Amino acid sequence: MKKIFLLIIPVTLLLFISCKKDFLDLSPYDQVPQDEAIIDEAGMQAALNGLYSQLRSVNLYGRSLALYGDLMADNAFISTQNSNRYIPEFNYTFISTNPNSSGTWASAYVAILRANNIINSSVNSANSTQLRGEALTIRALMYFNLVNWFAKQYTVDQNAEGVPIILTYDALLKPSRATVADVYAQIDADLSAAFSSMTSTTKNSSYISKYVARALQARVALFKGDWNAAKTAALDVVTNGGYTLTTAANLVNYWKNPAPVSNKLETIFEVTSDAVNNNGSNALSYFYDQAGYGDAIGSDDLYNSYSATDVRKSLFITGTRAGQTVRIVNKYPNTNTAADKDDTKVIRYAEVLLTLAEAYNRTADDVNARLYLNQLAKLRDPSFAGYVSDGSLLLNEILTERRKELAFEGMRYLDLQRLNADVTRVNINNNYVGVTPVTIAKDNFRRIFPIPQDERDANPNISQNSGY
Repeated sequence: MKKIFLLIIPVTLLLFISCKKDFLDLSPYDQVPQDEAIIDEAGMQAALNGLYSQLRSVNLYGRSLALYGDLMADNAFISTQNSNRYIPEFNYTFISTNPNSSGTWASAYVAILRANNIINSSVNSANSTQLRGEALTIRALMYFNLVNWFAKQYTVDQNAEGVPIILTYDALLKPSRATVADVYAQIDADLSAAFSSMTSTTKNSSYISKYVARALQARVALFKGDWNAAKTAALDVVTNGGYTLTTAANLVNYWKNPAPVSNKLETIFEVTSDAVNNNGSNALSYFYDQAGYGDAIGSDDLYNSYSATDVRKSLFITGTRAGQTVRIVNKYPNTNTAADKDDTKVIRYAEVLLTLAEAYNRTADDVNARLYLNQLAKLRDPSFAGYVSDGSLLLNEILTERRKELAFEGMRYLDLQRLNADVTRVNINNNYVGVTPVTIAKDNFRRIFPIPQDERDANPNISQNSGY
């Protein structure tokens, strides 16, 4: 497939990206003007459906985003018996022409362009503010992913180069990279506008609603180190969002359910796949399931971190691969056994509780930090009496719970990034063999992805990350 450049994708082709044309050969004369692209609410809804569909791209939540976060950290490893996929990411040998990171860049900007078309439409109808708010939230989510994978962390250097900010369609635009701080300012502005404009709080979990934006605000504030803002947003979700945790007895069935939920149980937002709309053998689940490729295996170090009575341990299956006893990930069990395929969780209520606990701890309120941490931890492990520590020890316990709870949902590596911490892989049972590094220092230049070379070829104003 030819590369997709963020600068030159025609609006009329956003829903139907050709695999046969080189977009560098296309002229802008055949564009649909921005103000004519969407003329009514029906067109706005159709465009939004296309935007949601784009999130299912294998380069985004269809596979890569949720896989990078565990494979490049210490939660998952690639078996020696493998299909040769994601080896450069696992081994930190990727270069500026790497197809996976380049695909993530391109697919995220396609989503942004689709979102821009909705946000900038002139439609003013009964439901247009809700639809526009959904698009704003998705645009913010895409910029959050781009700035976290292709730039330094806000907490490390907010004045570092981030990613280009594109808010309107211009075929001739060749933008440079905005600063990390400016990208986060745009994310904050989008989420604030989305929360203010949306009225729906009851859409099912495959759609953006008011408290999806609020939950994402909490995540973004956490990554900025803005503990008070993280606390305010997370507490609003807890107090007013209406979400609940599943019981320990129901956790396995919760993950077995392949369909969006309307009861606000656990899932705040997920990217849905069903019997018709799914990625088939390119899905995230196929990479974990031994009935699929099964390349990615849960690390023994992570598995050993769960107590014997922690129900999350039952989300692993002990099996054999390449002659080795392994911990097979079973959070995505519907690869081949069900017509309806597994959805990809983007944000869950458990994450909001963990964000709230960390924000309280960081602002010297360990009583409330323990309160929200133990709400989750004691429910996941009915035999656990609860955390009683405070200060830095309690913070480490909160971060450990984040690792255990959000494993295989793409958050572990991003947490290590925001904490400016080394990736330290504990090599139990030869999980990491050959050239695979067990320690990746926080200042290793490959801790952030390269700007795709084809993007830089198309736009000389975009600089490369140091080291590539």
